[in-house]
Amino acid sequence: ESSNTDQVNKMKFSTAIVALSAVMGANAFVQQGPKAFNTNLKSSLDSSIGTTDGVKAPFGSFEKRGGSISARGDNDSRKVFDEATPVVVQGGSLKTWSFPNPMMERCHVALRTEGRPLDADVELWQGPDNTPMKMRIYVEDGGLRPFGCMIETPRGPNTIAVRNIGQLEFPMESVVSMDDGSFTSAGNFQIDEKPMTIQGGALRTYPFSPVVESVAVCLTTDGRPLNTRIELLQGPNNIKQVMEVYTEDGMDRPFFAIIETPGSGNVVRVVNTATVEFPLTASVEPYMVGDGAEYMQPVIGGDRSGSIIDRVW
Repeated sequence: ESSNTDQVNKMKFSTAIVALSAVMGANAFVQQGPKAFNTNLKSSLDSSIGTTDGVKAPFGSFEKRGGSISARGDNDSRKVFDEATPVVVQGGSLKTWSFPNPMMERCHVALRTEGRPLDADVELWQGPDNTPMKMRIYVEDGGLRPFGCMIETPRGPNTIAVRNIGQLEFPMESVVSMDDGSFTSAGNFQIDEKPMTIQGGALRTYPFSPVVESVAVCLTTDGRPLNTRIELLQGPNNIKQVMEVYTEDGMDRPFFAIIETPGSGNVVRVVNTATVEFPLTASVEPYMVGDGAEYMQPVIGGDRSGSIIDRVW
């Protein structure tokens, strides 16, 4: 009798399983209704997109980049050249700017050309035979992409030396001005994303949208020397700008520069050229963001007017 009861229970269980499978299979052919949109996600997306002059900025509002718009505008190399009288540095020559005031903490260095290549050495002299910071800069077009950076000058009189190592046919203009608190530097730049550690011998790449007009690069260490190479690429293996930087103390003298990124396909590559014992911390973020309206227009190619096709035979 007990065996009969067990068989009945097994049959009831099997019947329930078959019925459940039939119901689930039938639901697979039922048209599913639209799912409700997450309103919390939508509100967070709306708050993360900034608006500037009625134009949506995909990287947030300008106020998130180092304070007010006027404070950030002082780092614009073009504005610096409009407000100060530049010094012409001929090819192969050297110019120096001495600051005897020991209270000066940093200065701004801006370099440009008239559309020709820019090839220069920038050094910080502090005392005899003491060069705590030096840079090698190359820009393919110094008029389209002027160079600008902040150099930390703590403790004592300092001298900025700018040498044009290009040919005599490639002069450049330079402006070296003391920071009066209006420039954005590594100390007051607001970082939105977590800095990335780059080990010695490693590299990191940062691609940017065409609407990004300039990029802020901030490199520091924990007090060890800083050896790095920063490249701006536009297309595969098409280097537009290169900066090789050495600093004897990446915490006391961090590197901060604004890189102009006109056009599309811009990628910033940071290479730690030191050994594995000397890591660095990198923060590369959009600095100025435009509306990107000019990049919405198509690029028209083909033969120009007056070519062989347009000639009257």
